[in-house]
Amino acid sequence: MTASPPDHHHRRGLRGHWPGANRSGRLRRVLRGDLGAVSAELVIATPLLLLILLAIVQFALWSHATHIAQAAAAQGLAAARAQNGTAAAGTASAQQLLDQLAQGPLTGTNIAAERGAVSASVRISGIATSVVPFLSLPVRAEAVGPVERFVPDVATGR
Repeated sequence: MTASPPDHHHRRGLRGHWPGANRSGRLRRVLRGDLGAVSAELVIATPLLLLILLAIVQFALWSHATHIAQAAAAQGLAAARAQNGTAAAGTASAQQLLDQLAQGPLTGTNIAAERGAVSASVRISGIATSVVPFLSLPVRAEAVGPVERFVPDVATGR
C-alpha cells in the first residue's frame, strides 16, 4: 500500500490545534489593548490637518491681496507720474482699482501718493482677510518711478 500525499488543508498540529491558532489568539490579545487608539489618533490628526489646510488657504489669500495692492500701486503711479498728473490723481486711480478688486481679500487699505519734481511714488498698505483665527497678515506694496516731463532737445531747438 502506498502512502497518499499529505493533505495540507486538513493538517493539524501536534496537540490537535490548527497551526497558527495559538499565534492568532495571542495577536488578538495584544491588539485588544489598542482598542480606541485609532480614535485618539484621529482626534489629534484631524485638527492638525485642518489647520494646515487653513494655513495654505490663508497664504493664498495673502498672496492674492499682495498682488492686488501691487496692481493698484502701479496704476496709481501711472496716473501720478503722467506729465500733468498729481498725487491726488494717483490716489484716486489706485482707490478706483482697489474698489473694483479688493472687496474680499484686502481690508483696511491706506493709500499714500507723493509727487515731486523728479519722481512719484504710491504706497498701499492693508490687511489680508483672515481665515485662520487670530492671524492678521499685513500687506504692503510700493511703486516708484520718474515723473514724465517734456525736455526740449537743445541741439534742434524743439
